[in-house]
Formats: sequence, structure tokens, C-alpha cells
Amino acid sequence: MLQKLWLTFAQVATLGLGLLLVVETLRPDLLPLRPGPASGSRPEVQARASAREAVGGAISYSTAARRAMPAVVNIFTSKEVKKRRPPFMDDPVFRRFFGDAGEADTQRSSSLGSGVIVRPDGYILTNNHVVRTADEIQVALNDGRQARAKIVGLDPESDLAVLRVDMNSLPAISFGQSERLAVGDVVLAIGNPFGVGQTVTMGIVSALGRSHLGINTFEDFVQTDAAINPGNSGGALVDTAGNLIGVNTAIFSQSGGNLGIGFAIPAHLARKVMDEIIQTGGVTRGWIGVEVQDLTSELAESFKLPALHGVLIAGVVKGGPADRAGVRAGDILIGIGSKAVGDSSAMLNLVAGSPPGKATTLKLMRNNAELIVTVAVGKRPKAKPGGDADEDN
Repeated sequence: MLQKLWLTFAQVATLGLGLLLVVETLRPDLLPLRPGPASGSRPEVQARASAREAVGGAISYSTAARRAMPAVVNIFTSKEVKKRRPPFMDDPVFRRFFGDAGEADTQRSSSLGSGVIVRPDGYILTNNHVVRTADEIQVALNDGRQARAKIVGLDPESDLAVLRVDMNSLPAISFGQSERLAVGDVVLAIGNPFGVGQTVTMGIVSALGRSHLGINTFEDFVQTDAAINPGNSGGALVDTAGNLIGVNTAIFSQSGGNLGIGFAIPAHLARKVMDEIIQTGGVTRGWIGVEVQDLTSELAESFKLPALHGVLIAGVVKGGPADRAGVRAGDILIGIGSKAVGDSSAMLNLVAGSPPGKATTLKLMRNNAELIVTVAVGKRPKAKPGGDADEDN
């Protein structure tokens, strides 16, 4: 009798444990959570619950979008241009019968872009190429309001511009810490692509520190695969909290459409330019008066350099700061102040960031010997009309 009872108990216990294992595996949410020593719930059950939420599509960036979208504006620009006059209008016979009726007339050309409200008192950050040729700028807010904008200042070399509208209590965006971005971080791009209206796209940070693209004089781009199309220029690249971490600037495309390679100016660099424009109306950068060339393996071998580190001084502006300091063509510049020079782009940024009027040191290699000279940094000449900067650094 006892043997039969024991056999029945063992079968029931085995069946119960089997059922518990099935429920634990497939539906752990049906089991009561047993308190642990620290958090009061089982961490492994919480982790599985989070995984189910992710698979179920519960992850959303709507909070970030709602926070950032009111600060992103559409920018409509227009300018007056002359119509092209057909050659026959210059014919003496035509002019004899029609007089000056065929004289060239003017028409308005329009384009569109995006911008970001950076201060509640009406300051807007956008790209220089969006507004540089405009003689009329109209801004449309996310809530439907519109206003004319005036240019506060332009910086063609970074492709940034600051506008202002005569409005107060505007929804300004919060700046994020773009210096802490990492490849793989999720980002949202907000703008007005193709004029269809405000649009949000999602992607990740594909690369950091992109330069040598030939887009701007000063380049240190965040690369993203978030869809950026014509009309997005000047719009916001934000993190998953809705903070500004970049200003969308350009795309890599052969067709004009998105190919998953877009570039944004990091927010910490854009903010520095913006603050200087608001304070002084422009940007002042350092200049030493040299032309540089990136080192190749052949050049490094010919100069007997141990590594591809630094830039070749290809030319020195006569009477410029570097010339007065004794820098010569053929020198290898390997350091500025306490910073090492990796390539021409890094060198350009280091020089530009040096305050004009102050002295700094240049670490050079000349005849396989290290040489340190002191140079009084000058003021970088203004960019040439059309946005092209002087080539000298």
C-alpha cells in the first residue's frame, strides 16, 4: 500500500515539475515574482520581459520626436534673378520693329531647406548654403505660424548660418553631447525633404570625424544612414532623448536621393560657431600662412620619417606668421602647441582654433632633426565670394 502511494506521489510531483518548467519557459509572466535581496524582483525574469517588449515592437522614439519636432522649422528662400534673353533679341532688325520690348526681365527663384530654433528669442541655426544667396527668407514653424527671417551672420567655411525671426517664447531645442557620440548610436533626422512637410527618419551613427570630402573648408562630420534628402539641409540630427547632436548638411548621392550616406556638423562645433556669430556677427579663426600637403608613404620614405605622421609644408606665404617664425617649405609639421598633427584636416582645425594675436609653438622636422619654433598666430582671411576659402592655412 505504501509503495503504491509513494509511486502516485512521485508521478504527481514529476508532472507538476514538468508543468512548472513549461510555464517558466513559455509564460514566466504567469508566475509570481519572488523578491530578491536587492531589487525585490528576479533580474532574469525582468530581462526576459524587456526582450519580449523589444520583439513585440514596444520600443519607440516618439518621445524624442515629440520633444525635438517643434524646434525644427521649414525655410523657404527666394531671390530675384534675370531671365535669359534669347540671342535674336539683340538683332538690330528685331529691335527696330519691337524696340526695347525684348529687354531682359527679372523673375524670382525659390528653394527650400530646414533650420533649428536654438533660442526662445528667435535665433535659428541652419546651413549657409540654404540662405546665402536669398534676398527673402520665410520660416514656417511646426505649429503653422510663419515669419520673415533676417540673416544674423554667415560662416561659409563651416557651412553654417544664423537667422532670427521677430518672435518670442519659441520652442528651442536642447543641445546634446555630440562629443560623446559613438558609432552605432541611434539617431533621428528631422527636416523638410522635397518640401513634403516635416519628416522624421531613423538610423545610426555610421562613422565619426569624416573629413577630406570637399564639402566645407572645415570638416569633422558625423556620418549617418538616417535618410537625408534635398530639403533636409539645416535640419536637426537628434539623439534618442531628442537633444540636438548635429546639423544635417549633405548627402553622398549620384541621383540626388538618399543612399544611406548623410553628413551632419556635430552640435558642439555648430554651437561654437553659432555663439560667435550671435556675439560678433561672424567667426574669427587663426592663420599662420602655410600651404600643406598630406604625407604619402613615398614622401615619408624620401624624408626618412619613421611613420606617416604630420604634414608637409609645401609653401609659406611671404611675410606671413610662419615666414616670420622661420618656417620653410619642405619642413614637416608634426605638432601645434601640445597637440599632434595627424593630417592636413587636423592641422587646419588646430590652427583655426588658435586665437589670433597669441603665440603658439610649431614642432617641425627638418633634415631629420626636431625643431620647435614660436609663431604669432594671425587672423584667417575671409572666405572668397561664393563660399570658397583661401587655400592657405
